[in-house]
Amino acid sequence: MRMGRPAFSRAEIAERRSPPPPPISPSPPPRPAACATLSGVRFLKRLHPLDWLAAGLLACGLVCVATGLLPAAPAGDAMARIGPLLVFLATVIVMAELTGRAEVFDAVAAWVARTGKGSYPRLFGLCVLFASVTTIVLNLDTTAVLLTPVMLALAGRVGIASVPLAMTTVWLANTASLLLPVSNLTNLLASNRVGLSPTAMAATMGLPQLAAVAATMACLWAFYWRRGRRGSDGYVPPERRASADPVLFLVCASACAGFLLAILVADVPLWSASLTTMLVVVAAFAVRRPAELRLSLVPWRLLVLVPGMFLVVETVNAHGLHTLLTAAIGPDGGLGGMLRSAGVGAGLSNVLNNLPVYMAGEAAVPVGNHHQLLALLIGTNIGPLVTPWASLATLLWFERCRGQGTVIPLRRFMGTGFVLAVTATLAATVTLAVE
Repeated sequence: MRMGRPAFSRAEIAERRSPPPPPISPSPPPRPAACATLSGVRFLKRLHPLDWLAAGLLACGLVCVATGLLPAAPAGDAMARIGPLLVFLATVIVMAELTGRAEVFDAVAAWVARTGKGSYPRLFGLCVLFASVTTIVLNLDTTAVLLTPVMLALAGRVGIASVPLAMTTVWLANTASLLLPVSNLTNLLASNRVGLSPTAMAATMGLPQLAAVAATMACLWAFYWRRGRRGSDGYVPPERRASADPVLFLVCASACAGFLLAILVADVPLWSASLTTMLVVVAAFAVRRPAELRLSLVPWRLLVLVPGMFLVVETVNAHGLHTLLTAAIGPDGGLGGMLRSAGVGAGLSNVLNNLPVYMAGEAAVPVGNHHQLLALLIGTNIGPLVTPWASLATLLWFERCRGQGTVIPLRRFMGTGFVLAVTATLAATVTLAVE
């Protein structure tokens, strides 16, 4: 049978006869310069005010070196001194961040919360005791790095506000650092200058330390922990739960314990202990969860801020800071001179940083005025509570809070910190004078 031709409609015939539409030309790719500009704008929008501060300080310090305001020799000495410090900063923060992701801090936080048994006053006392002992026995920088994640994890586990717990850590990291030489690097310098053994220093600074902690507790409760601030009368203690990765948890917990033992028993440098611990933790994550290892773990802000800060302070010191401090502190070794010394140390620490301020102020205090020097130590240890850069511990604390998503209102931080700085510095100095 013969097949007929298929029938088409007029529309189909017209469509078949019409020429095909011209191809759509693809839009031109964006220019590399435009992409770079857009990426740069997005990067600048993500910068925190402290990022701008860090970049500004480093730029200012480099300009001082380039223009000769800071001679090359003092600049080189400053960079040599902070080299181990930068290694410690970078490694201990990476170690703490990864240890937190291994849920080690969650486990410690849950234990503290269960011990508190749902009572805010009991939890407050435990947190104050925990932070004070950690600072006194270890040092304030270790408290800022290791205890801050514990406190923030505690807030998440029991569903309470994180800011009161975070402020407990940063305030006591500074105000509880008077008792032993190991508690603060400035304590080591002061004890060597006045010839105090650890036992003698604890006997001399015991009552001032109690006065400082008492003032800290009062301000913490009034500003952050009382009923109107924390938002509830009690909390529900968390139940026990197993870690998601027990092997990683065990390795990281053991590494942290080894870090603490190394700096307590073996007396190894902080940078060496933190570097070794970080390598162990990073190796564990490389095996168990390699996707967690990213460059964003490195605290770039601090690694920029610290060199800039030291260069700027060295420049100021080279152009009359010693003369200014000598005139401001004076030679009086009595209560008046002690109050002046503590006030100058606290005030200038919040403008510059407590470590270089103590080192410069130590040279301005007459050699025989031991109590005046210890008053300077009180001011530079307790007073740096107003500005974020006033002490290294506060910088480390801000970095840990930022890494875990806790927002600290700067105005409230500075205002309440000012009240505590004045109160605790005055109480500790007067107590030292009347011993």
